[in-house]
Order: sequence, then C-alpha cells, then structure tokens
Amino acid sequence: MSDLTAPHRQSSDWKLFVPKLVITLREGYRLVDLRHDAISGLTVAIVALPLAMALAIASGAAPAQGLVTAVVAGFLISALGGSRFQIGGPTGAFVVVVYGVIDRFGYDGLILATLMAGLMLIVAGLARFGTWIKYIPDAVVTGFTAGIAVIIFSSQVKDLFGLEMAEVPAEFVDKWHAMWLARGTLDLASLAVAAGALALIVALRIYAPKAPGFLVAVVVGSLAAVLFGLPVETIGSRFGGIPGSLPTFSFPEISLGRIAELLPSAFTIAFLAGVESLLSAMVADGMTGRRHRSNCELVAQGIANSASALVGGLPATGAIARTATNIRSGARSPVSGMLHAVFLMLFMLVAAPLASYIPLAALAAVLVVVAWNMSEIDRFRQLMTAPIGDRLVLLVTFALTVLVDLTVAIEVGVVLSAVLFMHRMSEVVAIGQPGATIIEGDEEEEAVSGRAGRREADDLPDGVQVFEMRGPLFFGVALRLAETMDRIGKPPAVYVLRMREVPLIDSSGAAKLREFLAHARRGGSTVILSGLQRQPRRTLIAMHVLHPGDGIHLAPDFRTALERAREMLPGSAAGT
Repeated sequence: MSDLTAPHRQSSDWKLFVPKLVITLREGYRLVDLRHDAISGLTVAIVALPLAMALAIASGAAPAQGLVTAVVAGFLISALGGSRFQIGGPTGAFVVVVYGVIDRFGYDGLILATLMAGLMLIVAGLARFGTWIKYIPDAVVTGFTAGIAVIIFSSQVKDLFGLEMAEVPAEFVDKWHAMWLARGTLDLASLAVAAGALALIVALRIYAPKAPGFLVAVVVGSLAAVLFGLPVETIGSRFGGIPGSLPTFSFPEISLGRIAELLPSAFTIAFLAGVESLLSAMVADGMTGRRHRSNCELVAQGIANSASALVGGLPATGAIARTATNIRSGARSPVSGMLHAVFLMLFMLVAAPLASYIPLAALAAVLVVVAWNMSEIDRFRQLMTAPIGDRLVLLVTFALTVLVDLTVAIEVGVVLSAVLFMHRMSEVVAIGQPGATIIEGDEEEEAVSGRAGRREADDLPDGVQVFEMRGPLFFGVALRLAETMDRIGKPPAVYVLRMREVPLIDSSGAAKLREFLAHARRGGSTVILSGLQRQPRRTLIAMHVLHPGDGIHLAPDFRTALERAREMLPGSAAGT
C-alpha cells in the first residue's frame, strides 16, 4: 500500500510550499476583502512604525534600518508565507543577537550573518523542519524569551534616564556596573519624557485599548520636547535623521574565514527567526481557526531575511503582537501584511524629516513596554509550579540568556530538556518476571501484571522462565537488561521474553538484547520473543540480532509462546 501511495504523495509535495496568498486569490478576493485588509494594514503600520525604529536603536543599528527591514521583509513574509495573517519585521528576540554581532563583527558582519541565516531557513523549510517546532520545550522558549526581555530593558536604562556614557558595555553585569557609575549624570528632562510616554501608553491600554498607544506616546513626547525646548537626545541628534529614499541593493563581501566566524551567529538568527515565526503562526491559527503551512513559512522567512540583508536591513521574523493586532483589526488575507509594508514605506518617504524630532527617551519607554510583554510573567510563574526538572530548565535557560549568551542558553536548555525527558522515560520502563519484583527506575516494585502475573508464574512448567519488558528499550535503560541478566542464576531451558509493550528499540537496546541472547545460547537456553511489535522487529532484523538459524523463536502472543516453550522442553513429545 505504501509503495502505491508514495508517487501520489511525492507529486503533491510541492503543494506544501504554495503561499497562502495564492490560495486566497484562488478562493476569490473581493473588494470588501481589500477594504478590510487596507484598514488592518494601516492599523498595523501605525503600531509597527515606532517599534521598527526603537528595536533598531536597541540593536545598535540606525532607526532607518529597522524601517527598511519592516518594509522589505514584512512585504515578502506576507506575500510568500504559509500563514494568512502573519506580520513580519524586526522583533525583540533579535535585539541581543544583533547587538552582539554588530559589536563583534561590525554591521557588515551582521548583513552576512543575516544572509546566511536566510539561506539556512530556506534549506530548513525545504527539508521540512517546520514541524520540529513542537519538539522545543515550553520551558526553553519561556526562559530565553524572559531573558531577552531583561536584556532589552537593561539596554534602555541609559536613554530612560538620559545617562551620559561614552560607551555602553555589551555584557549584562558590566553594563549595569557602568550605568551605576554614571548615575550622577541623570537627566531630568529625559526622565520626564520617558515617564510621561510610559504613563500615556499604560493609560491608553487601560482606557482606550484600541488606540495606537506606542505611536501616540512617541508623537506626544516629540511635541513636548519641541514645544518646551527640552534638551533631550533625539533621533536627529544621534543618527542624523532618517533618509527619505528607498534602499539600494548591495552584496556583502564573502570569504570562507568570515563565514566560519559568523556561522554560530547565523545559526542563532535562523533558529530564532524560525521558532518565533512558527509560534506567531500558531497563535494566529488559535485566534482564527485556520492552519498555517510551517515549511512554506520557513522558506518565506528565509527569502525575506536574505532580501533584508541585501538592502542593509536587520533580521526579521513573525511578530506575535503585530500579527494579533492584524487579526483583531479585521484582516482577511496576506494582503493586509503586504499593505502594512506599503504604508510603512509611504510613512518613511513622506514623514522622514519629522522623525528627527523623536526623543530617544520616548522610544525607550516603548521598548520597556515591549520588554514587559515579552517577559510573560504569568507564564513564567506557572512554569515555576511545574516539576523540579522543568523549573531547572527554565531557570538555567533564563540565567544563561542574561549572563552568558543566547546561543549557549538555547543549546544547554534543549540538551537539558532532552536529558530530563530520557530520565523520565527510563523511569517508566520495567524489566522483570510477571508477578515478581521488577526493576523500574531506581526502585523495585511489583509488576503491573499483579495477581494474573503471579498465576502465570505459578503455572509455568519447570525449565521455563518468563521475563516481561514494558516501555521503550533505548540507551537510557539498556543497562537495565544487563542488570536483570546478572540476577539470573542457573539458566532455564527456555526463556520467554514478553515484548508486547515495547514500542521502540534503539541501537543500544538492540545491542544489549544481543548480549542477552548470546548469554542464553552459551547456557544452552532457547529464547522465544512474544508479541514483538513492528518497529522493534525491523530494528532487530536490520542490526542482525534476528536472523534465520539463530535459535530465536517468535510468537505472536504469550499463550502461543508458552505452548511452544512446553514443546521445546526435554522429555516432551515434541522435544523427543
């Protein structure tokens, strides 16, 4: 059956990469849909305008580069992606990575790393890694997201208080130490603008939640700074304003040495872009009842990041908050995300001179709110009530993100989660005789078969010994089989291994089972495997543990295995 369906399945594989835009247009796109998409696109653009600039500044880049990213990458993510409602652009998750790459390798290094990450994402999508998002533990995602929130907040303290610092260290502890030493340079005007903008954002969220709080706070802060002549640092004074023209393509210089040193950073960018975009798409699915195409989404993210790099932009991914705003504003299709990018481009071309008056303290207030939203305090608290292993993963990932490096945090978090999972799986594996004490985890307890198992053990003829296995026989529990073998005294004439509840065997489990079978043969014992499932059977045959003439017998069930065992005993009719 599988051979007959394989060609059909392969011929339809390409459909997994058809963008949702194409599907939407095939279904029929009407004028009323365009009107809804235009309204939602404009709403999201208003929200994204201050965010794009603020996130770029926090990342150590110019505000114009954040806007370019939102325009170019945002348009391509919506046009080519696998989600109907995804809004792409720069996000808080990249702030730490981008800042570190620029600090170590310069902006040219960031462009090359982003281009490499884009290619990685395209390959990951074509290789269908999009479905792997479900294997990233919640504790790891929450830990590094909360850690990023802390780092973003820390990066904005200087502008919040208007501190005068020649250089801000990149490392978390050094950064706070330097800011503490500069506490005497606190600027009351910057603090007033930041506090006012922050209070306005919070008030609008409470009393007018539909209002574009970020944009209103930035506009009011800019007007206050101009009208009252406040001596605060602005986009114009630090960056010289925003260019009112479209970006041009430029290809970065590439060498093998440069690629090698940027590879870890590129992998981190690709990982974050993939994870956050798919999480955002999943949130959109939950809000709308639709289903996204994860691998198509990864390919779109890869193309968008490559294009962003070629126009001097930043890494981009799906933005959960902006995607949710898009849905709540009545979006009907990916056209809303494309229009959001078009509106941002118009804002950039028309209102570029006005952006020079935006106080950095007001943008810092915006990012403080972004950091608070990213921290997911409620989710963090909930995970702190989980079993101790999950709490350990959460806290280790969080601490490494803040104090060491995001890449290290993700790697250690995932590995620690995998070890924790294997430990938990090993605790549910049991090997022993039915009705007797069996080895389970690090303790001994009565076999699940209970009274029935004891009756079976009592009814066994002399010379037959039964062992029951329960759970996956993988490397984490393979030694358990060796421990069971060590407890066996005089070998019986026939071993019956009940394997009906063994769904999986890996190479280590197969190797230990081979040792058990060899031990049985040396003692003159015959072995019957009862109820062997499909995957264990395939693995044992492939690894030459089972092969004709090896004296190992298979029985479909335990009753048949016992009948064959009686026939094999010395003195039986079949045995003689």
